[in-house]
Amino acid sequence: MSLFTAVHRVLPVPNYLRLPSVGVDISDSSLKYIQFTPDYSDHALTLKQWGDIDIPEGTVARGDVLDVEKLTGVLKELKTQTGATYVRVSLPEERAYLFETEIKRGTPYKEIRGALEFRLEENVPLSPRDAFFDYEIIAGTDERKPLRVSVTVYARETINEYYEAARAAGLIPLSFEVEAAAIARATLPPAEHGTHMIVDFGQTRTGIGIVHQGTLMYTSTIDVGGAELSTALRAELGSVPEAELTTLKNTVGLTQSSEHPRVPAIIAAEMEKIMSELQLRLQYWNSHASSLADHDVRSVVLCGGSSNLKGLPAHVEATLGVPAARAAVWQNAFSLDEAVPPIDLRHSYGYATAIGLALAGHIAFYD
Repeated sequence: MSLFTAVHRVLPVPNYLRLPSVGVDISDSSLKYIQFTPDYSDHALTLKQWGDIDIPEGTVARGDVLDVEKLTGVLKELKTQTGATYVRVSLPEERAYLFETEIKRGTPYKEIRGALEFRLEENVPLSPRDAFFDYEIIAGTDERKPLRVSVTVYARETINEYYEAARAAGLIPLSFEVEAAAIARATLPPAEHGTHMIVDFGQTRTGIGIVHQGTLMYTSTIDVGGAELSTALRAELGSVPEAELTTLKNTVGLTQSSEHPRVPAIIAAEMEKIMSELQLRLQYWNSHASSLADHDVRSVVLCGGSSNLKGLPAHVEATLGVPAARAAVWQNAFSLDEAVPPIDLRHSYGYATAIGLALAGHIAFYD
């Protein structure tokens, strides 16, 4: 669900024009980027550029740009490394408002946006003049009933901060997109029309998205990530370097270990905070989406740098009662039987958002 509105007001892009762009995932602590080029010989994509740039502390916090100049500096480094002009940028889930509404079937498309604008204030704490929004018509709606529409809204100020930083760095944003929507594009097969929960387990927070019929319907954030696991381990094990803690999380994690018998219990106690929040989100979805056909969550897709925690899929599945697996982040770009990406499997989970953003520039390639 790309927020083209924010860009098109100042940068009209003809529909037929497909510009080479870089997917840019901005978090509080780092910027990850991905660029693909089409390989017409086998109708797949080739990974052209990728990378990870540190973001100085105090630049972005919970998705809020605290220092536009510092973020501009990071984006200038991106331009230096890639030579890019056009980018597709992630927007923080913490700043997004999503709501669902109905539109009379048969309403001309040119009138839908105006109709939705009148409904913003009754659904989000923003006035239309202070907001940018985009919408998607939910697939599979009964033709005898009104159209169901999912609407994503951001404060104008939020988008302007990211836009101004990009433009000051000499970059032109083609689209802005909610992280979970980009992850869904990368990790769910295009033909998959069920309901899935996306869990982006990062260093400082855990993002949650629920995708129904290919449309992002719900998003939320938990302020617990891999850093909290490290803090809990240090409290019990003493001053241990972060690299060693990462190894413990990825090789022992939630599984029993005779060599490190205390580690699984420490991690499990901290993970209980995330698991209980996931249960609450699942319960909320089930209670509010009961009118939707095929609304039951079929799977939990795990991604993010901290999703390498050993035993995590089994733990999530046992807790939620829903099949869980780490994401196949490359599946919609190329076949791993045909190409071996230079980013190893462990690090690839942290690139899910950037991959999904980069794929947005190649939708026509698959049509």
